Amino acid sequence: MGKEARAVKKERQYICIDLKSFYASVECVERGLDPMTTNLVVADAERTEKTICLAVSPSMKARGIPGRCRVFEIPKGVRYIMAAPRMQLYIDYSAEIYDIYLRYVSGEDIHVYSIDEVFMDVTEYLELYQKNARQLAEIIVQDIRQSTGIPAAAGVGTNLYLAKIALDIIAKRSKDFIGVLDEESYRKILWRHRPLTDFWRIGEGTVRRLAGMGITTMEQVAMADEKALYKMFGVDAELLIDHAWGRETVTMADIKAYRPKVHSISSGQVLPRDYFYEEGMLIVKEMADVLCQELTEKRLVTDSITLHVGYSRSYGKKSAHGTIGLPAATDLACRIMECAVTLYRRIVDDRTPIRRVSLTYNHVEPEMYCQYDIFSSPDRIEKERKLQQAVLDIKHRFGKNAVLRGMDLEDGATTMERNHQIGGHRSGA
Repeated sequence: MGKEARAVKKERQYICIDLKSFYASVECVERGLDPMTTNLVVADAERTEKTICLAVSPSMKARGIPGRCRVFEIPKGVRYIMAAPRMQLYIDYSAEIYDIYLRYVSGEDIHVYSIDEVFMDVTEYLELYQKNARQLAEIIVQDIRQSTGIPAAAGVGTNLYLAKIALDIIAKRSKDFIGVLDEESYRKILWRHRPLTDFWRIGEGTVRRLAGMGITTMEQVAMADEKALYKMFGVDAELLIDHAWGRETVTMADIKAYRPKVHSISSGQVLPRDYFYEEGMLIVKEMADVLCQELTEKRLVTDSITLHVGYSRSYGKKSAHGTIGLPAATDLACRIMECAVTLYRRIVDDRTPIRRVSLTYNHVEPEMYCQYDIFSSPDRIEKERKLQQAVLDIKHRFGKNAVLRGMDLEDGATTMERNHQIGGHRSGA
């Protein structure tokens, strides 16, 4: 590319910001403690020692304690505070910090990657602020710490991938928690970096398959025979090769313009103990009912459901999985629950306890596109839908547990407890 072309095409600048050990940092700030020096873990003390810590503070990580360890894996000699999860509090902090981002960058140029991580395209803001991307990242990180007490790290890159890698590998190892990469510096600094699992989107399975080809670094991926990589990874090889060279074609505009072709909604839970066959069926019915409420609230319908049931690990049995179509697209709980039970009976072994359940409503679309089948009474359907809407209105006004089905009061039912949770964890203290 000539000088004239480079002058016309502005090199984009991205910032990726991560709130360090976010849940643990919030709990430290709420207690008036420094997140960087306080030993604190976020975990539910009412669960067993096998429960996974949602977060550990930076000082715990500095001791080599991983962020998603189980409570019993924390070395006995380490003294720490255990904080119960408060998911609504974390959501509130995240919203406050998002408002800080909006002081500097328009929402159109921000992509929320998770509750504690965002990407920003700051290309068009640098001239306005008379700063380079690194300096702007420093200002935003400092503002977050001063305004909320939450420490943050930032990666700066000439594409989204490099910004993420600058955050994950460079920033988290630097004293000021800021990392910067372009394609040239990426190849110079990280081409021979190990382990490969430090790189975004490379898991243990990918590493094992690459090792089988004698590949252990990104440099070796870049230099490998592309035909062999495509044979091994299929279309995913294209992304792997691009990332090996530090390239990424997706832009912020692409992310904002993306619309999925197929929509679905789902719910999943890990059960507090091994559930027997009939108890598991109760859980599936509860989950089906809750998802139907979501359909009604959003004025959506579904035409098929997928059920995934994981058995107790002590039995070493492969999970059950299946899909069933509905006679017609609907949001009515009575119809969908009946199909969910039929599917459960079809795929689940009645002699093996279960521990995990996931239910998905497929091909979700607006209710206006719903067509009645010849066996349905439009008047009856409308009456049932109005009843579901009335129940939703009561719950919105008085709380999710204001109206319950009889099954929600049975032994082993989880809906009442889950109504007090966010993401499967306590919403508050």
